[in-house]
Amino acid sequence: MKTPPPQSRAIAIWLFVIAAMILAMVVIGGITRLTESGLSIMEWRPLSGFLPPFSAAEWERVFALYKTIPEYQQLNRGMSLGEFKTIFWWEYVHRLWGRLIGLAFALPLAWFLLRRRVPRGLAPHLFAMLALGAAQGALGWFMVTSGFGQRTDVSQYRLVAHLALALAIYGYVLWIAFGLLGRRALPPVGAALRRPLLLVLCLLGATVILGGFTAGLDGGMVYNSFPLMGDRFAPADLWIMSPLWLNFFENPPAAQFAHRWLAVATVIAILALWIGAGRNRGLPIHLLALFALLQASLGLATLLLVVPIPLAALHQAGAVLLLGTAVWALRAASEPR
Repeated sequence: MKTPPPQSRAIAIWLFVIAAMILAMVVIGGITRLTESGLSIMEWRPLSGFLPPFSAAEWERVFALYKTIPEYQQLNRGMSLGEFKTIFWWEYVHRLWGRLIGLAFALPLAWFLLRRRVPRGLAPHLFAMLALGAAQGALGWFMVTSGFGQRTDVSQYRLVAHLALALAIYGYVLWIAFGLLGRRALPPVGAALRRPLLLVLCLLGATVILGGFTAGLDGGMVYNSFPLMGDRFAPADLWIMSPLWLNFFENPPAAQFAHRWLAVATVIAILALWIGAGRNRGLPIHLLALFALLQASLGLATLLLVVPIPLAALHQAGAVLLLGTAVWALRAASEPR
């Protein structure tokens, strides 16, 4: 087996840094939502938006814009400028971090291309990542604008689309980065585990998507008990919408019900994979099982304690880390030995 060439290792390290920044971005975005800060900036200025307000007059101007939307008029009427600044800074950091990810990707990409350090066949993937990053920024603004009309929050559909694209980019970046390391740098995982790992990855993705709907509907604020929801396995208000499938996307108790039990099924599937893997486990499989148990514990604590922000942020970070571990395991199992 040959070790990967230096340029491939350098690009892999760079992509791992980008993936870590995306993980942090998802957590920052989650805190922005939990603190109800996402609608505090009503302008999209991709270039000049690097700079926050500096003068008292500029602060009054952006605060006056916020006062025109339903969130302020119906939920935060009477908010002081100091209170507004608190939610403003969370949204500002969220957008600033997104811009920094763009720079951290585009500038090294230009350097690698100019120095001809990009291995053959890799350039299309890197340009695709760049395009997806730009689309993510536009999708984020599309999400925010959904809260400027009649709603007091953003559309849960657009929120989930924004989250799903972020995770898709994250998984794509990791897949390419692990591939650049070569077979010697990937822990041995049996090829027979490829299909079970693909199933686990699909279950994880679906669980996170339903978690996004639960978060977007504030579904974690209802039925804060487990395993029952109140005094019943399935609450009485589970099927209050027609058609029935709509409940999972617009009815908070149903969204939480689907999320919690799909999460349980996912953890069981991961543990079954770990048990059945035998000698083919490898480090990624061990970590996948460990992180699944930790993530389940974080989710349960977040629910029972009625979604405290620190625990909810850790739960969101755990979901991203678990997805990344599944991608690592699948990539290792897909490499010919």
